[in-house]
Amino acid sequence: MKKSEYILLITLHLSLVTLLASCEKVSPIGVLVAGTSVEDRVKMSNIYFQKQKAEFTHFSVDADEYTFLVGADSHMTTDAGRMEEMFQIGLDNNDLLYAHLGDIADTKTEYYVNLDNVIRKYKKKYAQKYYREIYIGEDDNEFQLNSDKYYLYEDTVNIKLYDVESVPLPFFPVVGNHDITHNGWALWSNIFHSSFYSFYVSVATEGHKSYYDHFIFLDTASGTLGQEQVDLIEADVLDDKMFEQYGIYNRHTFVFSHTNIFRPSSLQFASTFPREETFFLLNQFAEWNATIVFCGHVHKWDEQEVGGVRYITLDSMSERNSPKPGDYLVRIHVKRDGTLSWERVRMNYTVK
Repeated sequence: MKKSEYILLITLHLSLVTLLASCEKVSPIGVLVAGTSVEDRVKMSNIYFQKQKAEFTHFSVDADEYTFLVGADSHMTTDAGRMEEMFQIGLDNNDLLYAHLGDIADTKTEYYVNLDNVIRKYKKKYAQKYYREIYIGEDDNEFQLNSDKYYLYEDTVNIKLYDVESVPLPFFPVVGNHDITHNGWALWSNIFHSSFYSFYVSVATEGHKSYYDHFIFLDTASGTLGQEQVDLIEADVLDDKMFEQYGIYNRHTFVFSHTNIFRPSSLQFASTFPREETFFLLNQFAEWNATIVFCGHVHKWDEQEVGGVRYITLDSMSERNSPKPGDYLVRIHVKRDGTLSWERVRMNYTVK
């Protein structure tokens, strides 16, 4: 080998090492997976979260029980059957909200178009079930949408009007590693905007005290929290402790992560969090007094309790990964008195 060829080879090798080391974009098996680092995703997400915080805090429950549905790793491509089934199950069972643990679609523009179409479809179904449809005529100039007639949906509780695009379908995902592959963050964030956020569900009032359940969504798609996210968590960006001085108290805290914390078995990938971050998370979950931490990524059911915190890792609900009907979703039941139970929920859709 000529000296010039040797120098060129060394230069290319060092450039590749620098690229991989600087971008935090390497999967557990060494594949380059993303074009937007966790630091940048969290910075963008936090800006959106702070500006749109009210969007995440509109839940109030006045019932003996509320439920929420959790799914994971749908890896949606051209067939949207399982995603539609999840929405329909949630709608049929009056679940308060639906959470998703990442890898929602395999990164390709047409797959996200399919996903967006499913979301639009179920926004309309959701509005038709829970809102009042009203006709807006040509004289109602305030709501003109380049048409002399169309329909809107009225939220009779908050007295707001929504077109189909703005109906607040209660679907809350975290971002997964497949969602950010090949710069897929641009596609994912165009629909969901924020990968790092939290909200509260108002559940009970006793005397001068109000109680809330806390839902926290973390960006773990790169297999690491990153320094920006750690700093924001330590700054209590997701945890409004100031509420306690006004007589508002957390009751349950539910945390949602794509990357798993624990390894379901020796046949599955171990967690990709650096050891220091794993300890940080375990301590943070304890500080948050977390009730359940939900994880995905490894496509394998696992349930265990560590340090008083329940960890549930879900199977993949993807038609390709799980072609046969099975219990791929989880429904959490939360009683007014705070007691908790959960059940695995069957999905029956198979590829046609």
